[in-house]
Amino acid sequence: MKKVRKAVIPAAGLGTRFLPYTKAEPKEMLPIVDTPTIQYIVEEALGSGIEDILIITGHNKKSIEDHFDKSYELESELEKSGKTEMLRQVQAISNLVNIHFIRQKEAKGLGHAINCARAFVGDEPFAVLLGDDLVYSKKPCLAQLIDVYKEYGGSVLGVQTVPHAEICKYGCVAGEKIGERTYTVCDLVEKPKIDEAPTDVAILGRYIITPEIFDILSETRPGAGGEIQLTDALRVLAKSGKMYAYDFEGRRYDVGDKEGFLEATVEYALRRDDLKEKFAAYLKSEIEGRL
Repeated sequence: MKKVRKAVIPAAGLGTRFLPYTKAEPKEMLPIVDTPTIQYIVEEALGSGIEDILIITGHNKKSIEDHFDKSYELESELEKSGKTEMLRQVQAISNLVNIHFIRQKEAKGLGHAINCARAFVGDEPFAVLLGDDLVYSKKPCLAQLIDVYKEYGGSVLGVQTVPHAEICKYGCVAGEKIGERTYTVCDLVEKPKIDEAPTDVAILGRYIITPEIFDILSETRPGAGGEIQLTDALRVLAKSGKMYAYDFEGRRYDVGDKEGFLEATVEYALRRDDLKEKFAAYLKSEIEGRL
């Protein structure tokens, strides 16, 4: 069984839920407190043993590349000013892991974006991390999925149970529970109608996928929204080989949604020793003042 060494992070979306900010800036660069959301995703991959990352970008996404690049002028100024801690933080970003970039030239959907990674991935299993899904957990979410891959082989989908009224927002899985948190997958449905969803087990932005997916994606026709859907290709893969779903542990935030983004910002701030006391007192006074 080949090791999962590579990860793909699709970051080519238009970010329309965060207009007007995303008219000129990538949604992936929205900060949770002081750290861009995409950096949290990269750090999760790094903490899961990933050695190489491909970030798939699009138009107006150059600032993502700049963020992970070395910044000679900034580092020189920080060093001259004696701001050693800030210098350490800036240098650490550009030394995180081997990061590569490719541009998705047309907005044809997530499946098309993943297919752009074919040359990078080769014939190895690989991870996919979606930037809209931020997961806070003791053990990195992706590392949990890699453990399942090591045990069972085959592709692994990161899932959690969501309220029934919300399942229409996600892809969902149908299958048999074979462990406390593990399922076999026999079928997947992209954004089902509420009364047609086979389960309330939603696919939430983390995947381990075997390389057979690329031949399937090359033959996948546009589906929901007129786009090439990764879920449609995974559905074919599930019928031809082993696929599992893992109900990962952790607090998941939809940071592509305004409410989810605000929840993440508040909760991450409250976890920081340098912010939590004053910020908690401020929140308490604001809430009491508005009741």
